[in-house]
Amino acid sequence: MEAPAAPHNPVETELTVTSPEQMRELGLKLAKLLRAGDLVMLSGELGAGKTTLTRGLGEGLGVRGAVTSPTFVIARVHPSLGDGPPLVHVDAYRLGGGLDEMEDLDLDVSLSDSVIVVEWGEGKVEELTAERLQVRIHRAVGDTTDEVRHVTLTGLGERWAAVGLGVLTA
Repeated sequence: MEAPAAPHNPVETELTVTSPEQMRELGLKLAKLLRAGDLVMLSGELGAGKTTLTRGLGEGLGVRGAVTSPTFVIARVHPSLGDGPPLVHVDAYRLGGGLDEMEDLDLDVSLSDSVIVVEWGEGKVEELTAERLQVRIHRAVGDTTDEVRHVTLTGLGERWAAVGLGVLTA
Protein backbone atom coordinates (compact mmCIF):
# COMPACT_ATOMS: atom_id res chain seq x y z
CA MET A 1 0.00 0.00 0.00
CA GLU A 2 1.60 3.23 -1.09
CA ALA A 3 0.40 6.58 0.21
CA PRO A 4 -0.77 9.00 -2.45
CA ALA A 5 1.55 11.85 -3.28
CA ALA A 6 1.13 14.92 -1.15
CA PRO A 7 -0.74 17.50 -3.26
CA HIS A 8 1.07 20.57 -1.89
CA ASN A 9 4.66 21.63 -1.54
CA PRO A 10 6.10 20.92 1.91
CA VAL A 11 5.73 23.61 4.55
CA GLU A 12 8.88 23.97 6.64
CA THR A 13 9.78 25.76 9.85
CA GLU A 14 13.12 25.71 11.64
CA LEU A 15 13.80 26.68 15.22
CA THR A 16 16.43 26.32 17.93
CA VAL A 17 15.70 24.78 21.32
CA THR A 18 18.20 25.30 24.13
CA SER A 19 16.88 23.08 26.96
CA PRO A 20 14.73 20.03 27.65
CA GLU A 21 12.08 22.36 29.11
CA GLN A 22 11.94 24.29 25.81
CA MET A 23 11.56 20.99 23.93
CA ARG A 24 8.61 20.07 26.17
CA GLU A 25 7.15 23.54 25.59
CA LEU A 26 7.49 23.03 21.83
CA GLY A 27 5.44 19.86 22.28
CA LEU A 28 2.79 21.84 24.17
CA LYS A 29 2.57 24.39 21.33
CA LEU A 30 2.52 21.71 18.65
CA ALA A 31 -0.30 19.86 20.44
CA LYS A 32 -2.57 22.87 19.81
CA LEU A 33 -2.14 22.31 16.05
CA LEU A 34 -2.80 18.56 16.10
CA ARG A 35 -6.07 16.74 15.53
CA ALA A 36 -7.28 13.19 15.16
CA GLY A 37 -5.78 11.58 12.07
CA ASP A 38 -2.43 13.36 12.29
CA LEU A 39 0.81 11.43 11.90
CA VAL A 40 3.95 12.97 13.41
CA MET A 41 7.27 11.34 12.55
CA LEU A 42 10.20 12.16 14.83
CA SER A 43 13.82 11.61 13.90
CA GLY A 44 17.07 12.47 15.58
CA GLU A 45 20.04 10.96 17.35
CA LEU A 46 19.69 9.12 20.63
CA GLY A 47 19.14 11.72 23.33
CA ALA A 48 18.03 14.39 20.86
CA GLY A 49 14.73 15.01 22.67
CA LYS A 50 12.14 12.98 20.74
CA THR A 51 10.50 11.57 23.86
CA THR A 52 10.71 14.93 25.66
CA LEU A 53 8.87 16.53 22.74
CA THR A 54 6.27 13.74 22.84
CA ARG A 55 5.84 14.26 26.59
CA GLY A 56 4.88 17.88 25.84
CA LEU A 57 2.51 16.70 23.11
CA GLY A 58 0.81 14.33 25.54
CA GLU A 59 0.50 17.06 28.14
CA GLY A 60 -0.88 19.48 25.56
CA LEU A 61 -3.36 16.91 24.24
CA GLY A 62 -4.50 16.13 27.78
CA VAL A 63 -3.92 12.39 27.67
CA ARG A 64 -3.73 9.88 30.50
CA GLY A 65 -0.49 8.32 31.65
CA ALA A 66 3.11 9.38 31.76
CA VAL A 67 4.62 9.63 28.29
CA THR A 68 7.83 7.63 28.38
CA SER A 69 9.92 6.02 25.69
CA PRO A 70 8.09 2.97 24.31
CA THR A 71 11.37 1.37 23.18
CA PHE A 72 10.68 -2.04 24.69
CA VAL A 73 6.90 -2.15 24.28
CA ILE A 74 7.12 -0.56 20.80
CA ALA A 75 3.77 1.27 21.13
CA ARG A 76 1.74 2.86 23.91
CA VAL A 77 -1.77 4.27 23.71
CA HIS A 78 -2.55 7.25 25.94
CA PRO A 79 -6.34 7.80 26.07
CA SER A 80 -7.65 11.34 26.24
CA LEU A 81 -8.77 12.63 29.62
CA GLY A 82 -11.23 14.93 27.85
CA ASP A 83 -12.85 14.99 24.44
CA GLY A 84 -9.62 15.13 22.44
CA PRO A 85 -7.97 12.34 20.49
CA PRO A 86 -5.85 9.66 22.13
CA LEU A 87 -2.10 9.71 21.59
CA VAL A 88 -0.46 6.62 20.10
CA HIS A 89 3.29 6.78 20.79
CA VAL A 90 5.40 4.36 18.75
CA ASP A 91 9.12 3.66 18.83
CA ALA A 92 10.00 2.02 15.51
CA TYR A 93 13.75 1.82 16.25
CA ARG A 94 13.79 -1.96 16.65
CA LEU A 95 11.48 -2.58 13.71
CA GLY A 96 13.41 -3.34 10.55
CA GLY A 97 10.69 -3.48 7.92
CA GLY A 98 8.04 -1.13 6.72
CA LEU A 99 4.32 -1.37 7.27
CA ASP A 100 4.32 -5.16 7.05
CA GLU A 101 6.21 -5.40 10.31
CA MET A 102 4.18 -2.62 11.92
CA GLU A 103 0.84 -4.12 10.90
CA ASP A 104 0.38 -5.79 14.29
CA LEU A 105 0.31 -2.35 15.89
CA ASP A 106 -2.96 -1.55 14.03
CA LEU A 107 -1.74 1.97 13.29
CA ASP A 108 -3.79 2.16 10.11
CA VAL A 109 -6.92 1.40 12.13
CA SER A 110 -6.29 3.99 14.84
CA LEU A 111 -4.89 6.73 12.60
CA SER A 112 -8.25 8.27 11.82
CA ASP A 113 -9.22 8.81 15.46
CA SER A 114 -5.81 9.27 17.10
CA VAL A 115 -2.74 11.43 16.97
CA ILE A 116 0.09 9.05 16.12
CA VAL A 117 3.67 9.95 16.99
CA VAL A 118 6.35 7.64 15.63
CA GLU A 119 9.96 7.89 16.76
CA TRP A 120 12.47 6.48 14.26
CA GLY A 121 9.68 6.11 11.67
CA GLU A 122 11.49 7.23 8.53
CA GLY A 123 11.35 4.57 5.86
CA LYS A 124 8.77 2.64 7.88
CA VAL A 125 5.47 4.48 8.21
CA GLU A 126 5.26 6.95 5.32
CA GLU A 127 2.78 4.66 3.58
CA LEU A 128 0.19 5.32 6.31
CA THR A 129 -0.58 8.76 4.88
CA ALA A 130 0.92 11.32 2.54
CA GLU A 131 -0.20 14.03 4.95
CA ARG A 132 2.19 14.01 7.85
CA LEU A 133 4.44 16.19 9.94
CA GLN A 134 8.11 15.26 9.96
CA VAL A 135 10.14 16.58 12.87
CA ARG A 136 13.91 16.29 12.66
CA ILE A 137 15.90 17.10 15.78
CA HIS A 138 19.61 17.73 15.31
CA ARG A 139 22.05 17.92 18.20
CA ALA A 140 25.80 17.95 18.62
CA VAL A 141 27.13 14.42 19.00
CA GLY A 142 30.14 13.15 20.87
CA ASP A 143 31.39 14.11 24.31
CA THR A 144 29.34 17.24 24.86
CA THR A 145 26.86 18.64 27.36
CA ASP A 146 25.46 20.99 24.73
CA GLU A 147 21.67 21.22 25.14
CA VAL A 148 21.13 23.12 21.87
CA ARG A 149 18.85 21.37 19.39
CA HIS A 150 18.00 22.47 15.87
CA VAL A 151 14.47 21.41 15.02
CA THR A 152 13.11 21.25 11.48
CA LEU A 153 9.38 20.70 11.09
CA THR A 154 8.20 19.74 7.61
CA GLY A 155 4.48 19.50 6.94
CA LEU A 156 3.53 17.36 3.96
CA GLY A 157 0.17 17.44 2.24
CA GLU A 158 -2.88 19.65 2.09
CA ARG A 159 -3.53 19.31 5.83
CA TRP A 160 -0.20 20.91 6.72
CA ALA A 161 -0.32 23.51 3.92
CA ALA A 162 -3.28 24.99 5.80
CA VAL A 163 -1.51 25.02 9.19
CA GLY A 164 0.68 27.95 10.16
CA LEU A 165 3.75 26.19 11.55
CA GLY A 166 5.29 29.61 12.08
CA VAL A 167 3.25 30.00 15.29
CA LEU A 168 5.65 27.49 16.85
CA THR A 169 8.50 29.99 16.67
CA ALA A 170 6.57 32.67 18.56
